[in-house]
Amino acid sequence: MYLSEGKIGGSYHVKDIKLPTNMEKRLEALGMTRGTSVAVLNKSQGVLIIKVRGTRFALGRNITKNILVG
Repeated sequence: MYLSEGKIGGSYHVKDIKLPTNMEKRLEALGMTRGTSVAVLNKSQGVLIIKVRGTRFALGRNITKNILVG
């Protein structure tokens, strides 16, 4: 399943990130690596608010539809 399909309040683990190298490296620098736990806090109009390692992030659906979670 992709992160964009996650339910509010759900907690998931990142399995794979299929983004261009520069975007993938930026997410890794922010702490989102394979195996990291991600919680979905809110969804609205194409934006997903997630919590990664205690920090909140807002990501667009074009990014979250390329992050495989389980």
